[in-house]
Amino acid sequence: MNKLGVSATNRQIIGLAAPISLALLIPQLNFFTNTVFLGRLGERELGVNGITGVFYLILSMIGYGLSSGMQVQMARRAGEGDKKGMAQILTNGAMLAILFSLGMMLVTLWFVPLLFSFSLHDADNFELSVSFTYIRVWGLPFLMLAQLFNSFFITIGRTRFLIYGSIVTTLLNILFDYLLIFGIWIFPALGFKGAALASVIAEVSYCATMLGIFFYHNFHRQYPVSDFFHFDFPLSRRTLKVASPLIIQFMFSIGGWLIFFFFIEHLGAQSLAASQVLRNIFGIVGVGVWALATTCNNMVSNIIGQGKRREVMRITAKIVKLSLLYAIIVCVLLLTFSNGFLSIYTNDAALVSFALPSLRVIMLATLIMSISTVLFNSVVGTGNTLVNLAMEVTCVGMYLLYCYFVIFRWQSPLYMCWGAEFVYWTSLLTLSFIYMKSGKWKGKDI
Repeated sequence: MNKLGVSATNRQIIGLAAPISLALLIPQLNFFTNTVFLGRLGERELGVNGITGVFYLILSMIGYGLSSGMQVQMARRAGEGDKKGMAQILTNGAMLAILFSLGMMLVTLWFVPLLFSFSLHDADNFELSVSFTYIRVWGLPFLMLAQLFNSFFITIGRTRFLIYGSIVTTLLNILFDYLLIFGIWIFPALGFKGAALASVIAEVSYCATMLGIFFYHNFHRQYPVSDFFHFDFPLSRRTLKVASPLIIQFMFSIGGWLIFFFFIEHLGAQSLAASQVLRNIFGIVGVGVWALATTCNNMVSNIIGQGKRREVMRITAKIVKLSLLYAIIVCVLLLTFSNGFLSIYTNDAALVSFALPSLRVIMLATLIMSISTVLFNSVVGTGNTLVNLAMEVTCVGMYLLYCYFVIFRWQSPLYMCWGAEFVYWTSLLTLSFIYMKSGKWKGKDI
């Protein structure tokens, strides 16, 4: 992104957010495809996919936290017009991403059996979860590199490139899901493991596509990455100072969701299967909100880099209004056609009926999420990531407290369990608003 004008219009905001939204939507379609295919295998596979999917989401969000920290730095350098600084952050970031991913792979291969044996009470669920994760984790290095280059393209305002990589990974994921889950043509029927292998193939292709775009369009000449092919320890420390609170924040955030699914697993196969469907819907609905939030993060950091801190709250408010409008439209459509939409995931009428009350709860929570996510990412854009971490720990703590009593202790109906989303998003909205209004974020250097 070049220097951003302070008179950012709705068209400019949407112009930046729309490609990000599509790029985020397409991976959600991968989850959608897995859920639909596995829903045809059985209720157990559908439910276990929820647990393993959330666990892998934690790993991917660690990578996203790392790339988000780098994006804040690159956006600040973009606001200052420093292309060499951006190239240095990108190159060093790629090295950090590879080191992080390899470390997480080793930890996962050792830790997953311990975690799932402690948390899951069904032996078949345990076996399926471990075997899936052992395959799935091999795509992590490629995913983290792709996330980093996505952050670079967002920073320079070339968000349409995100679409190309997402299209490639989605088409390949759908194709290999179909071939490897059911055993079509010359491919073996791997069932649940086939979904994991298909995702790895898709992520390798995703990374190759994003790297290909970077070099094909000669960005390596505009941003001289070849000048920085050495590991810079001081820069790495500065990067981790910004990114580590985001990484821990995302671990807390998605980790809370994983614990939610562990609690739900104790309610039975139907509750677990319904929650996997609901999680997938929540992800698809949130795509537009998260795209606008990412845009807000980038715009805030860019504007601060120009020394125009007075414009931060005005642009944040404008993006909040767009996000809320999007959420209202999507929620009305889903509530109107809720039966038909749930039936896409499963042909089990009893499961559809069982999930309906919880779907209505999620749609209402989405309205709060549409505001709080943008405000929270405005805080991220200021570079005060320790504040983000403190907010996340507080909100997840309240979320888990609700889950412990309502799900684990009281064994409440599923729609009350999903009421935890209200607790989390309302807390995040309150804390983010108070902090941004306080003005304490001004003067932060990164």
